[in-house]
Amino acid sequence: MTAEDVANSAAPDDEGTNSGSEPELKRTLGGFQIFAVSFAFISVAVGIFATYDDVLRNSGPVGIWLWIFAAVGQALVALVVAQFAARIALSGSSYQWASRLANPKIGWLFGWLTFWYLAIAVVALDNALASQAFMPLVGMAENEDTARILTVVILIVQSILVIASTKLLGMITSSAVGIELAIIVVLVLGLAVVMAFTGSGDLSNLTSRGVTADSPNYFAIGGGLMAGMIIGLTTLVGFDSAANLAEEAKDPFKSVPRAIVASVVAAGALGFLFLIVLTIAIKDIPGVTSSGSPVAEIIRSQFGVVAERFLLAALAFAMFGAGMVIIAACARQVFAMARDKRFPAHELMKKVNPKTRTPVPATLLILAVGVVLMVGLPGEALIPLIVGSTILPALIYTGIVILYLAVRKRLEHKEGGFSLGRFEMPVAVAALIWEALVLFVLVTPGGNTIPVLIVVALILAGGVYFGYMYFFHRETLDTEPAMDDAVVPAPKATS
Repeated sequence: MTAEDVANSAAPDDEGTNSGSEPELKRTLGGFQIFAVSFAFISVAVGIFATYDDVLRNSGPVGIWLWIFAAVGQALVALVVAQFAARIALSGSSYQWASRLANPKIGWLFGWLTFWYLAIAVVALDNALASQAFMPLVGMAENEDTARILTVVILIVQSILVIASTKLLGMITSSAVGIELAIIVVLVLGLAVVMAFTGSGDLSNLTSRGVTADSPNYFAIGGGLMAGMIIGLTTLVGFDSAANLAEEAKDPFKSVPRAIVASVVAAGALGFLFLIVLTIAIKDIPGVTSSGSPVAEIIRSQFGVVAERFLLAALAFAMFGAGMVIIAACARQVFAMARDKRFPAHELMKKVNPKTRTPVPATLLILAVGVVLMVGLPGEALIPLIVGSTILPALIYTGIVILYLAVRKRLEHKEGGFSLGRFEMPVAVAALIWEALVLFVLVTPGGNTIPVLIVVALILAGGVYFGYMYFFHRETLDTEPAMDDAVVPAPKATS
């Protein structure tokens, strides 16, 4: 039997065995459920709900056209990520890919950055759920302390459900995705019908700079137009979360890469359609721009208060499901690193509950980080931390693309698995150019100095533990569990 035959005949559970440990997680997620994991993380309706105000303030309504560039660019990255997911079906995604295809030291950096990105992202999402969806829904007045308490409660409930069952996670995220799709479809069709019959829509909004019309630095580097990219760059991320649950997916070599690509394509198309209709529906651009929740303001002006309540309720559930996905993905990231003895308290963090088949200590760690951030950090410190977390996925995706370009010749194709064929090189190069642009957009605004420093601080903090491993447990960084059968070096050229 040739090396390629071994690769092509490997069963999904061989991945866990050949990585140096017996499979401990249970394969319960079907094709749609694994798609729902990625789509729920992206959560396009939630992303637009949370960042549409940034576009209106910085770029004006015309800034929504930048979504197209973000959607195409992120789709290119998703195609590269899918190439890895089709070959290595292990929890930990980029951490596993870099550890096994480059070296464990590089893989550790991927894992550390991903851990902090996910741990901060769920706090930001749940805080937005509390302050922008739940509190307005139940008629509670704006109050930062109340929002923080609610955020902690939401984190606790989500963590309990994530621990309880991976199948339950799949059910809730699938429902959240269904509701989110319904939100977009109903709002798009409803707004179109209302505007057609009442004439309340304005097509000129699509080319309006709104309140930024007189901005002198609008087209400058780091100016308003460039800042408008934020809506796409912060929304169309997290599609690789499906790869973090690869050990719990059925037929992962097919279902995971397809879910990664399909989630970005679906979110990109639906999000753009939603933005177009939403922007046309604006009746008062300055008024909506100054609103704390412009999407809700537009819905209220077109449909009334009752429709706004339904929107907030649906968004709250979608955000809750997205938060569960992030916690689950982050817990699997910790579990994967701890299993390889490369995470603090690894003997504890690698434990899987024999009844629920979920990594309980790792999940509780994510909860603890969220509680500490909510209780310990004042508002003026929390905001730069959240902004800094938007830089982390760009760094991770850039690293993934570079890694792919470096090791692609060592990857063998899985029979029936996802493959770009002869387009892999052009796609990877285009994705690298795109990520370079993304990093430029994220770090150039003058107000992002502190968030950039926070990212550097997180890396340096990880460097302390890395140093501990390097000097006292060098073997964990020099050796890798047995190479899994999904990765086979390319055959040597014969003379």
